Amino acid sequence: MDKMFLIFQREYLTRVRKKSFLIMSLVGPLLTVALFAVPVLIAKMSDSGKVVAISDAGGLFQTLPENNGDLRFTRVSADLPTAKAEFKKTKYDALLHVPKLDLTNPGGFQVFSRKGLGLSLENDVRRAVEGAVENQRLSQAGIDRATLDKMKVKVELQTISLSDEGERSSSTGASTGVAYICGFLIYMFIFIYGIQIMRGVMEEKTNRIVEVVISSVKPFQLMMGKVLGIAAVGFTQLALWVLLSVGISSVMAGSVSPDKMVEARVNRTAATTTATLSTDTPQEKAAKKDTNVAAKMTTALRAANLNVPLLVGCFLFYFLGGYLFYGALFGAIGAAVDNETDTQQFMLPVTMPLILTIIVSQAVLTTNPNGTVAFWMSMIPLTSPIAMMMRLPFGGVPLWQLGLSMVLLIGGFMAAIWVAARIYRVGILMYGKKITYGELSKWLFYKG
Repeated sequence: MDKMFLIFQREYLTRVRKKSFLIMSLVGPLLTVALFAVPVLIAKMSDSGKVVAISDAGGLFQTLPENNGDLRFTRVSADLPTAKAEFKKTKYDALLHVPKLDLTNPGGFQVFSRKGLGLSLENDVRRAVEGAVENQRLSQAGIDRATLDKMKVKVELQTISLSDEGERSSSTGASTGVAYICGFLIYMFIFIYGIQIMRGVMEEKTNRIVEVVISSVKPFQLMMGKVLGIAAVGFTQLALWVLLSVGISSVMAGSVSPDKMVEARVNRTAATTTATLSTDTPQEKAAKKDTNVAAKMTTALRAANLNVPLLVGCFLFYFLGGYLFYGALFGAIGAAVDNETDTQQFMLPVTMPLILTIIVSQAVLTTNPNGTVAFWMSMIPLTSPIAMMMRLPFGGVPLWQLGLSMVLLIGGFMAAIWVAARIYRVGILMYGKKITYGELSKWLFYKG
């Protein structure tokens, strides 16, 4: 046990003291935020300030579509050749030509651009044309558009889960978001630190350091100490990420909170005239929209009524259990091969269940989290770390299923460690030989 602890200590301290660990611990939360925020910001920047010219030969647009801040419409000549010539002289992003058309079967619309039309801009122009056609049809039918809009209604559904503990409110959207976040974190850390184990074992094997170590330590102790040491590194980095993320979120929430934005808006409007109250700039509309989105997300999380202590406890268990299970398998791969090129044939069977779980989760786990497929995926140790964590936010998981899943995962980890140690004791001292699956199966039953 002392030898295992020494190996654990060495693996942990060696990695925690590296500059790369400190840098990734500090920059990791920022990179995670950037991963989701940068594409959205780039999309907004690329779509902002677009101008579409309308050549309306058919008289479809009695009034121009309303500007939405990112897209603006302007009229040009109804004559198409003249409109094209004018378009070439300007910096308009697109030219929409409306021919003389029959409202019962509208067609023949053309959109001209200089270097191709983006999908987002094309959809905006299509929606503008469809809205104009609908308005003309409503006008011919003697239906007022404003009256029709008033008849439309959006219904908010209050979802309530019925269980043996009683009724409790829930939110499908919030549960789905929490499920994906938990599943993705486990998926990411298994890959990052599992590969670290594989590379660490390969490095020791290549440098012949292990030949000295293996003379005084049993293969099982060496493998267990290495897996647990790197697991502690993963936990440390995860804890730092959580603390930094909470700190960044608290600072951002304090400086740009919905309450402060509403308060600033009230103070500003109190000093303006009634006419000013009815008009908002595009920037103000965007701020209102962002505030509404933040408020809706907060309301959804509160309505989800999630069992936070259970989720946190299970996340830590499946995070550690999944890592230990796959870490042992990655360590076995590192012991069996001499270089990373040879790892490819063994990596696919090990990583495929993880990838399959992420793919299947979109179609099964979040649509029917208590179905047969979701049940079996949350029981099998190869898929249970992600599958069970994606089921729990939705509720309805019986305690016996949760307990059975945990027991099977622990058993799977012990079996994986045993297999990895059997492969490790032979493969760690074998060099220059091309390893096959048949050869690995023989190593499991070598005596000694």
